[in-house]
Amino acid sequence: MKSISSLKNIKGKTVLLRSSLNVPIKDGMVLDDFRLRKASKTIKFLISRGARVIIIAHIGRKGTETLAPVAHHLKKDFLGLRFIDSFDDLSKTDSQLVLYENLRRDPREVENNDTFARKLAGLADIFVQDAFSVCHREHTSIVGIPKFLPSYSGLLLDEEIENLTFARIPEHPALFALGGAKFATKEKLIDEFLQKYDRLLLGGALANDFFLASGFEIGESLISDKIPSKSLTANKKILLPSSVIVTQNSKVLRKKPGNVKEKETIVDAIFSDAFLKSMREFKTITWNGPFGVYELGFKEGTEKFAKQLSELKNTKTIIGGGDTIAAIHKLNLENEFSFLSTGGGAMLEFLLKGTLPGIEALG
Repeated sequence: MKSISSLKNIKGKTVLLRSSLNVPIKDGMVLDDFRLRKASKTIKFLISRGARVIIIAHIGRKGTETLAPVAHHLKKDFLGLRFIDSFDDLSKTDSQLVLYENLRRDPREVENNDTFARKLAGLADIFVQDAFSVCHREHTSIVGIPKFLPSYSGLLLDEEIENLTFARIPEHPALFALGGAKFATKEKLIDEFLQKYDRLLLGGALANDFFLASGFEIGESLISDKIPSKSLTANKKILLPSSVIVTQNSKVLRKKPGNVKEKETIVDAIFSDAFLKSMREFKTITWNGPFGVYELGFKEGTEKFAKQLSELKNTKTIIGGGDTIAAIHKLNLENEFSFLSTGGGAMLEFLLKGTLPGIEALG
């Protein structure tokens, strides 16, 4: 794989840049510009070297959303940026910096369609892949376009690969913290990182699966279709929450995991102060996923962990996942960690495999 930073002369070249611009939008305004700020580094690099840049990206999952609010936001840093919503206009423009409308408006994007890939590739001399957060998807703009253009990694993709490769072979002692849900999809990762890390901390619905497998009552809490094996629940490297927050009707209570009742729902996971203070002993801490139902306001476990983690100045801290990053932004802690990944699922898949389809496509 070749990096765009290795190219000596791109002046006058047209670069098709796949960026990660999938950000939360409300009432036509960008709510969190973390990914946009991360994407800007490669855009600025290309412009500074005299390239003409066509940015392609997606937003949302339905294929109906628009990148217009993103274009408006980016114009704060790139005054000459032009937003184009039709391919005909895109193919005719000679503007130096262009953002094309949501790729997923064309169903061929998610189908990995070669005709669509050729059509997009025909716009440029060079393709640059910088959208790490979707490099685990086999979509046209991820694995299709590199078949038809000289292709390079962008500066953000380079940073992601460098830091997550370190996370796969951490400096010891090392802690891996994993939240969110779906044990069935994360079982292989858990098995892998029990070999690579000294401790594995589990929160969120993943912890519910382990509580259930250990014989605890979990009431009406979210669980996976598959529960952990007895050998996994007995592994002494695994650390589960010391207390949980549960709801029943309008009541919100804090309990020990073994005291949850039949009609209650676990909505947050809290780790002991003693353990949180002991984290200063770790040389590497990698974290992905919130410890509670973050989108419904159950944030205590996640935010408490983030605050403690931010104080570890001698620890390499590598963090990813949408709600995890949102918590860090809410607490104004973005600059207190070694590396914040733009990926959620992409980060986890890279940690497991050491590569992604979008990276492999670059050759």
